[in-house]
Amino acid sequence: MTTSTAETRKLYQQVANAIAESIRDGQYQPGQRLPSERDLAEDYSVSRPTVREAMIALEIRGLVEARHGSGVYITEAPMPESQPPELDIGAFELTEARRLIEGESCALAATTITDPELAQLAAIMDDMVVENDRDVKGELADRRFHVAIAQATRNSALVTVIENLWDLRYKSPLCRAMLERAREVGVRPLIDDHQEILLALQARDPKAARNAMREHLGRVIDNLLTATEIDALAQARSEVEARRHELARRSRV
Repeated sequence: MTTSTAETRKLYQQVANAIAESIRDGQYQPGQRLPSERDLAEDYSVSRPTVREAMIALEIRGLVEARHGSGVYITEAPMPESQPPELDIGAFELTEARRLIEGESCALAATTITDPELAQLAAIMDDMVVENDRDVKGELADRRFHVAIAQATRNSALVTVIENLWDLRYKSPLCRAMLERAREVGVRPLIDDHQEILLALQARDPKAARNAMREHLGRVIDNLLTATEIDALAQARSEVEARRHELARRSRV
């Protein structure tokens, strides 16, 4: 898929729009299964995470449905659209931005954080454990932890940026849908990662704090990949099992 500067708005949206157009043109029919994630990634020259975001965007638009262990199917041929809905940003893109910005914020906080602020972070971590145990949605303690680190930098611009990034998680329909899918398969705030961040801050070590935050958010991206890959893996297993049954049937002829 070629992308001009004007079109770099969102790759997932470009893929979703291209598939929606193929549905309108009759290339895909209601009830038909879409090609595999790998094939779509090759067809559109994008990454597999981009394809996953595009599939969720199409689900939100009501054009496809994911059937666990089977694949993604066309639900109905869409009516003509004047403009597809803007779904803002996905969880991968947002977490990548957080990784860049919060890594530096954490490094700065390591040079300015006070003992009372460190105690506050430790208390928030206790709340995070409770929220995980009770499966509290919204990750309220997790947000408080990250915002508290930003506040420890004494830089109000950083605080505003990081608060806005967190708020986008729930304002963006696409991002919210991906996070909800991740939670459904057990992805929760990573307590051990937050402990490593806290230890680096307690040591007042900017390099360690930066690395701990970046590694944590890198694992968040990995977990999102795993969560959104489950259906694709289930589909692959289903296809292998179907081929196995077909071969067994043919061998009995």
